[in-house]
Amino acid sequence: QVQLVESGGGLVQPGGSLRLSCAASGLTFSWYVMSWYRQAPGKERELVAQTVEGTTTYADSVKGRCTISRDNFKDTVYLQMNSLKPEDTAVYYCKADHPWGLRHYWGQGTQVTVSS
Repeated sequence: QVQLVESGGGLVQPGGSLRLSCAASGLTFSWYVMSWYRQAPGKERELVAQTVEGTTTYADSVKGRCTISRDNFKDTVYLQMNSLKPEDTAVYYCKADHPWGLRHYWGQGTQVTVSS
C-alpha cells in the first residue's frame, strides 16, 4: 500500500521555524512529483511548494521563507519553514503525483499553528 506520513507540525511563535517531513512508502519515490499543500479552516486547500526533477516552485505567500527538498534515498520530502506568521496556520498535506498523471496520493496532514 502507498503511504504518505507527515510529521514535524506543532505550535510555534511568530517568527519561529518548523521543518515538516513526509515519508513515502509503497511507490517508486524518485518518479513522483512531490508537493506540500495547506488548508486553513473555512478555506480551500492551496499549493505551498512543489519539487519536480530538482526544480522547486512556491506560493507567493511563502517565497523566501520556505524551502522544499527531497531525499530520494530516504523516500522523504521536507518543507523547511522560517519566519512563520499566524497566516501560515493550517493543516499541511503532502501529495505525490505520478509524472504521467496516473496516480495521486495524499497524506493525512500535520497541524501547524503559529500563535503568540
